[in-house]
Amino acid sequence: MVFPRYNLLLVVSFVLAPYAGAQHAQIPEQYQAAVDSAQKMILEAWQKHKYPGIAVAVAAEGQLIWSDAVGFADLEQRVPMWPHSRFRIASISKPIAAAAAAKLYSQGRLDIDASVQQYVPDFPQKRWPITTRQLGAHLGGIRSYEPGEMLSAVPYATVSDGLEIFATDTLMHEPGTRFLYSSYGWNLISAVIEGAAGASFLDHMRQEVFLPLGMLNTVADHPDKLIAHRVRFYTRNEEGLLVNAPFVDNSYKWAGGGFLSTPIDVVQFGIAHLASTFLDDVAKELLFTEQLTSTGEPTGYAFGWNVEVRADDLRYFSHRGGAIGGTSLLVIQPDTGVVVAAMINMSNADLEIVQELVSLFVATVQH
Repeated sequence: MVFPRYNLLLVVSFVLAPYAGAQHAQIPEQYQAAVDSAQKMILEAWQKHKYPGIAVAVAAEGQLIWSDAVGFADLEQRVPMWPHSRFRIASISKPIAAAAAAKLYSQGRLDIDASVQQYVPDFPQKRWPITTRQLGAHLGGIRSYEPGEMLSAVPYATVSDGLEIFATDTLMHEPGTRFLYSSYGWNLISAVIEGAAGASFLDHMRQEVFLPLGMLNTVADHPDKLIAHRVRFYTRNEEGLLVNAPFVDNSYKWAGGGFLSTPIDVVQFGIAHLASTFLDDVAKELLFTEQLTSTGEPTGYAFGWNVEVRADDLRYFSHRGGAIGGTSLLVIQPDTGVVVAAMINMSNADLEIVQELVSLFVATVQH
């Protein structure tokens, strides 16, 4: 029997287009042209880069206005991608954890300038004291990954257990003197949050961040659990062909990069930072004030967020995520209320399309 050969692009576009319409049936008229352009842009990016799948969500003026997806959540089973598909968001987990820390700080329950041992007494003393503020800005001197460590398949039952990977290692430099990106530093912050909150990190995140913001599709990436709408994870081999990503267990780094989420949930999280109902001014000042080294050198990083002023003289807050089998990017432009999140179920993907979408919707709001 000869089976017909379908045009993959047409099939996926046909399957997904009704969902986008149902998700946001009433796109505000002033954004319709921008949405039309954005749909074309993500389709072209999917074609050009040959991603397995990509999902996007966009807010403008603080309101979710559009979400869409192209491609496949599972290539082998031909499961289409949806905006509610759950991706490995990798280091976008850091600003999400930062929100919990900032709330504890504004409530007076976390002294971010105290030694971390105040909240994690079992963490070994180092040559110099380390504060939570320094950890949150990658100024704490905690080392980064060594080769192969991101491929860990070891399950860790608790946050404290995961600290064993680096807890006895020497600091790379005196805290405050140099910027050194470290997911392990954020793993230590998750333990600090547990000590300050008096609750397990995942329970605290669920009660204080996920449930209040309606982030019902954001969960820890437990590989031994059945999680609805979790995508399959891919990477490219040396020949450039898509292959299944190797098995990993991210239980050692929930705050550093271990959550699953959706573009819609992440955009809702971004929107929450535009108002004062979820985070007060004290919390937001911590999150979005660029930190400096001890010699006054700017780092471009605040507390869990990249911060910058771009060529248009507007401020932008962002974070990128790169995991085994996942690439993600979240950008907030607070003056226009534009928030864009995009996710791809593949390692080391190019997500420059997000910057193009941000520029498109910022320009639309301004005009």
